[in-house]
Amino acid sequence: MAEKPDRDSRTEEATEKKIRDAIERGNVPVSREVSIFAFTAGLLIIMAFFVKTGAAALVVILERLLDNANDWRLATGFDAVELCRLIAEQAGALLVPAFVILIVAGLGASFAQNPPRIVFERIRPDFSRVSPAEGWHRLFSMRGATEFLKSVVKFLAIALIIAAMLQADRLQFVDAMFVDPNVFPDVIMQMAMRFVSGITVATLVIVTVDLVWSRMNWRRELRMSRQEVKDEAKQIEGDPMVKARMRSLALDRRRRNMIAAVSRATMVVANPTHYAVALRYVRDEGGAPQVLAKGKDYLALRIRAAAEENNIPVIEDKALARSMYDSVEVDRTIPPEFYRAVAELIHMLQRRERRRAPIH
Repeated sequence: MAEKPDRDSRTEEATEKKIRDAIERGNVPVSREVSIFAFTAGLLIIMAFFVKTGAAALVVILERLLDNANDWRLATGFDAVELCRLIAEQAGALLVPAFVILIVAGLGASFAQNPPRIVFERIRPDFSRVSPAEGWHRLFSMRGATEFLKSVVKFLAIALIIAAMLQADRLQFVDAMFVDPNVFPDVIMQMAMRFVSGITVATLVIVTVDLVWSRMNWRRELRMSRQEVKDEAKQIEGDPMVKARMRSLALDRRRRNMIAAVSRATMVVANPTHYAVALRYVRDEGGAPQVLAKGKDYLALRIRAAAEENNIPVIEDKALARSMYDSVEVDRTIPPEFYRAVAELIHMLQRRERRRAPIH
């Protein structure tokens, strides 16, 4: 079994095949900071649009319960269930939207980084994931050290922002002790929204940096040695199915390009059903007529159909069409032996155009 190349020998960028195989195995670049940002952004939305109205409705129910406790019947279990249902409905009106927003934010953070994909290899039992030795190795590996450093930087950045906001709002905290108690919840909500907004902005900066780093690190982890690149190229070139598929794709692409080029032709020389050659000749462009497309059987019919759609003359000449099909090359000028025959066709078309031209 070939030894796995070390990091120093992997100097080549990953090929498209290796990148595709890695994605199919579920090895994709992921930034954990995106999920944290989505959570804080979702929390900010909840606080801005749902907490105030939902909490107010819940407070009204609780006030009615506490101020008029004698009015609530609790004679039977059914009465207790109804009371709990009423409180649960009001609490649900506050909590359900919050849960939905957080779930949508979490899923959106995941789907925004990579399309959803079912990878059975990722969910297959792997005892190395619960092995203390492997866990210890991952903890003190380069990746573990990097993640620890990122966590420290993130903690310090958020701590500095919170400290700066607390310092700026220190007088407001003192003033809040002397405001009307009915206004105090609004003051607390405004302060909380400011803190969450600051954390969200800080997290956004961290997310931007981490997204770039995670993708660069993912590319670096997928790098290959020169020998791996050579082995992969040999494997691809030696696969008959891959070769056949590549030839088929190249042929289809060439046919599509030829059919598209027919719109620029000035005439098509055709055998009624078997052969067709599309030519372009414009005197101002100079040079001999150029072959834009040629085809046999079905492809010849497609060339004729494209010519008819673009009002390009189709001239039926069995001998010339067959002879040109065997001798000319696409995107090249016609050989000298066809100059005379093609020139006669060009003159014929020019005479036809002059007869159609209106007389002033």
